[in-house]
Amino acid sequence: MSLLNTIKWVLAGAVFLPLIDQTAKAAEKPNILMILVDDMGYGDVGFNGCKDIPTPNIDSIAAQGVHFLEGYVTAPQCAPSRAGLLSGMRQNRFGREENHSIDKLGLPVDIRLFGDYMRDAGYRTGLVGKWHEGTMPGSRPLERGFDSFYGFLVGSTFFLPPDGADTIPGMFDGTQRIKVTDYLTFVLGDQAVEFIGQKSEKPFFLYLAFNAPHAPLQAPEEYLKKFEHLAVDGEPGLLCRYTKTNIKHPRQVYAAMVSALDDTIGKVLQSLRDRGLEENTLVYFLSDNGGPTAVTSADNGPLRGVKGDLLEGGARVPFAVQWKGTIPAGQTLDTPVLSLDLLPTALAAAGVSAPVNLDGVNLLPLMEDGKALAKRTLYWRFPFPPFCPVWAVRDGDWKLVKEAERKDGHKGFTRTARTGLYRISDDIHEDHDLSGQYPEIRQKLQAEFDQWERSLPASENLTRDKQ
Repeated sequence: MSLLNTIKWVLAGAVFLPLIDQTAKAAEKPNILMILVDDMGYGDVGFNGCKDIPTPNIDSIAAQGVHFLEGYVTAPQCAPSRAGLLSGMRQNRFGREENHSIDKLGLPVDIRLFGDYMRDAGYRTGLVGKWHEGTMPGSRPLERGFDSFYGFLVGSTFFLPPDGADTIPGMFDGTQRIKVTDYLTFVLGDQAVEFIGQKSEKPFFLYLAFNAPHAPLQAPEEYLKKFEHLAVDGEPGLLCRYTKTNIKHPRQVYAAMVSALDDTIGKVLQSLRDRGLEENTLVYFLSDNGGPTAVTSADNGPLRGVKGDLLEGGARVPFAVQWKGTIPAGQTLDTPVLSLDLLPTALAAAGVSAPVNLDGVNLLPLMEDGKALAKRTLYWRFPFPPFCPVWAVRDGDWKLVKEAERKDGHKGFTRTARTGLYRISDDIHEDHDLSGQYPEIRQKLQAEFDQWERSLPASENLTRDKQ
């Protein structure tokens, strides 16, 4: 080779070195799999002590990574909780605090979502499952950061075609309505596996948002047979408002739904292993809010309160993270964390700086090296049930929470509205109001909440009774 040609090859190599380096860096970005389940009780997974429903596949995420004992969402209801998760911001900041406002308005177009951030970071982005962040043009998944969408737009649907119908209603593939006849949990799992298997030079971000085990209570027959022992004679049944039928043994059906969900998640995780992607995939698992015990027979375990409350049972959820080979396995942490933390954590894993307007924090230093998070105060405001808003503030071990009046015919209890001060480290069930013993702490937390609330726009739902 002549000297001139040698120089040309050296110069060409110098030109392409940055491109090679960028390609290598892109290859280092992990895939992100975010599994969100719907209305699952805190006590309905094995890693939180569930005894009557085996969940080995969900438990494997906690066993191979981190089990967060105190994982919280930003609202005890579907749409606002998802708005916080997807935006990385408390949904209170942009006026989308409960289902009604989101169903009516969607999310503000100037609020960037998880898919937008991951797409900008070089990812192909997909949503499989439940959206519930707006149905009108401009609010749908393909317009909000997702390259592909398979699922439904509204807050709930059936798991099998209802009587007289030839499809599960409201199902979409992209923008096209489609016919779906098989059990929906299985269908969504198959779509997730298909998305993971698509050939691409880009890493993927998949938001796998199951509607199980949200009502209506419907399960495949083979799974109902697995839990015949839970069909206890004499237990109170449940009237399903979706199917207008009485569910004689609700815990049996609920258990069957959770078991089918667990098997489906196992299939998705196996697809990562089969493709050699497990060690290059950051996996999140959580529920969107606590279980609605009177509606589905969900179990919130040691926690008091249900979906709709800001007691622990409404806002603390099953929460686990896995990144095999990067996050040490077998960790159980009692550090309070939020769904808001998942976006900045994903961005950090992708090598991208999180914007300063996000409300969450990067959890990787905590999960990888055990570095403590900076002290922070947690806030919630939820203007539902109508005309009786609930709110809470947690500072360290202390929590001040406004309870709403509640009647639960299935569990046979009633309670009146009140505000209580609880030391969560000693009183996970929030039984002992310590307001009288520690008035200065109650006053401090009340002042913290009041200051935070003054920074928020007015809640649209607080005036719904005047409309």
